[in-house]
Amino acid sequence: MARVFNFSAGPAVLPEPVLEQAREAIWDFAGSGMGILELSHRSSWFDEVITSAEARLARLLKLDQDQQVLFLHGGASTQFFTLPMNFLRGGRATYLDTGIWSAKAIKEAKRYGTVDVPFSSKPERYDRVPQPGELPALPEGTKYLHYTTNNTVAGTQFHWTPEVSGDAFLVGDASSDILSWPIEGSKYGMLYAGVQKNMGPSGMAFAVLRKSLLERAEADLPTMLAYKTHADNSSLFNTPNTFAIYIVERVAAWLEENGGLEGMGQRNKAQADKLYAAIDGGAMWTGLAKPESRSWMNITFTTGDADLDKAFVKEATAAGLNGLKGHRSVGGLRASIYNAMPDAGVDALISFMGEFERTRG
Repeated sequence: MARVFNFSAGPAVLPEPVLEQAREAIWDFAGSGMGILELSHRSSWFDEVITSAEARLARLLKLDQDQQVLFLHGGASTQFFTLPMNFLRGGRATYLDTGIWSAKAIKEAKRYGTVDVPFSSKPERYDRVPQPGELPALPEGTKYLHYTTNNTVAGTQFHWTPEVSGDAFLVGDASSDILSWPIEGSKYGMLYAGVQKNMGPSGMAFAVLRKSLLERAEADLPTMLAYKTHADNSSLFNTPNTFAIYIVERVAAWLEENGGLEGMGQRNKAQADKLYAAIDGGAMWTGLAKPESRSWMNITFTTGDADLDKAFVKEATAAGLNGLKGHRSVGGLRASIYNAMPDAGVDALISFMGEFERTRG
């Protein structure tokens, strides 16, 4: 069966060369006589995989020597409570409320300390993120500033990096735009992401943690919920998601071999601009995010008619354009165009939109 264009928000499209490599590796990895799914996480073969994954990600994200790459269980949602459990504990933190995932993170953080929320776009259905200069200074004693870099559901994205001051450190949940454009990873005390959108398969979280921050971490924690446990054991305290780490390493290699994050950012912006131009230029379509906050990863739009949106999804799916239904909390339509989406996929969607408008408009 021919492959379709996968616009799903996650688990999401992966680079075809990576899938082809994985197909071979599942049967026999590096001549070991065993598949990648069967290898011990303590073997020399897997040690090469995880060491390469860490090194490639450090280069791509421009990390410094005080930062460590971690592969963690539980996805990004587990970090919503693990972060404040380790670093808040009766203190004060600032969170920016720009979507349902940041709202979930805020809810978990409130279990452990005082949470200041100086910005929320919830009253506007999360149609924007704050712009540079819009945020107030952090309250005295703030331990960290947390924000969601890209909001998958609402289709908004930070195209700038917030600043912190004093002893506060910056935390980014980059689950849906990690590795999609150049960033200065060294600006973050912690950067984390579920890997199922731009990095690999579902079932694992990736994190960058500044090692010097571990001195501030709560000492009395369940072993598996202490970041120090995983940092001290290089993500191998217990059996990690070995297959996901393998795929992440292969995706990172694919990125390094295809222009790095600079090249990827240029391609992603060009694809997003083309799709937004089709939305803005058509008589049938309305974008759901404010123009200055529009995501390059998740393009949200609607016909304005729920039945027509439903028909669009059904007919698009039949035409090989999969995963275009908007999130249930927002409705409408959503095209997720992550790193591995080919230009041909975006062109096919734009062509289908034009034909749908011609016949239904």
